[in-house]
Amino acid sequence: MNDQADALRQKMNRAKTLSQHPEKKHTKVIAVVSGKGGVGKSNFVVNFSLGLQKTGKKVLIIDLDIGMANIDILLGHTSRYSFVDMIERDMSIWSVIETAEEGLSYIAGGSALNDVFEMDKEKADFFYRQLQSLESEFDYIFLDMGAGITSNSSHFLLSCHDIFLVTTPEPTSITDAYGMVKYITLQDATLPVTMIVNRAYSTKEGSHTSSNMLTVTKRFLNKDIFYLASIPDDDVVRKAVRAQKPFVLYSPRSKPATAVTAAVRKYLKTGRHDIKSEGSISSFISKLKGFMKN
Repeated sequence: MNDQADALRQKMNRAKTLSQHPEKKHTKVIAVVSGKGGVGKSNFVVNFSLGLQKTGKKVLIIDLDIGMANIDILLGHTSRYSFVDMIERDMSIWSVIETAEEGLSYIAGGSALNDVFEMDKEKADFFYRQLQSLESEFDYIFLDMGAGITSNSSHFLLSCHDIFLVTTPEPTSITDAYGMVKYITLQDATLPVTMIVNRAYSTKEGSHTSSNMLTVTKRFLNKDIFYLASIPDDDVVRKAVRAQKPFVLYSPRSKPATAVTAAVRKYLKTGRHDIKSEGSISSFISKLKGFMKN
């Protein structure tokens, strides 16, 4: 009965998508990372995703932040199932997708996420099939990764089409962010990196931080980074977190919300959001399979 319900739900989702977008979608998979914890990575991806949703894009967030999975908390939702449930209980991915404000879709991380990165072949094949069923259903899938990097999580990171790197102006955060860019570049120099400076005390500080990072990565790594936005440090963000409501909804006219809205416009205007036909969930899965075999 559950399988029939899942199949019906998938069919209805596809029909709705095709009616809204007759052309085939090419889903872009983006990893959101940080060099260290506590920089507001998850908060940014939630609010940025809501901004994209408001422009008519379909977005799915998958929480893969081991030990710190909190996307559902930031959205003020209680999740019935998690990403771990899908893997351990062989559930359809459509059964674990939750819907939040503005139609934003997300999959909660749950506990024991570390086991997800160490799946056996049978579990991995099931996982790939579930991911494949998302093809053309979403414009963007954001993987909210844990802080830093491990040998296992790097497989997901390096399989994505783009990487959003969130940092703050603090020296330790910048140092760790540079280390992240260095690792990514050594593994795959062609993988795009998009930088977001969070909790900047002023626009000047945000610009200065990004300028320094772009200069250093270009000089020592020969890596060009795209600077997307600076999100100001503001007490409204902390109030929104306590209220378990994204700040773009809690206070739409606040400085952080305005900055996120501008970041969304910039991202869509630059063309970095575009994804070529070969860049899809299929290509993400293909790369991931190659890493998981090693």
